[in-house]
Amino acid sequence: MKRCLVGALGALLLTAGLITAAPPASAGCQYGGQFLSKCDGPVQPDGTWQRCVGVLRYVPSGFSSHLVPQKHCVVMGPGRPVADPAVADPPWPIPD
Repeated sequence: MKRCLVGALGALLLTAGLITAAPPASAGCQYGGQFLSKCDGPVQPDGTWQRCVGVLRYVPSGFSSHLVPQKHCVVMGPGRPVADPAVADPPWPIPD
């Protein structure tokens, strides 16, 4: 009985340590505001990165119109202006 209790306590401590050391779930993303999400990919050697935004799109469908999530991605970086200033905010990569 003592071995089972010690084993369970060890597994619990190991699991708690792994959860504490895990990176945050929102790495490189912002949520809320006028977008569902705004997430950046890794910065490439030339200084560019890919930003993807999620928005809701209205789909009229007779009496049951609904909103559908839609993803739009653009490449950002030095010398690459983005037409939509809301997508380009912030003009630097979102930190992890």
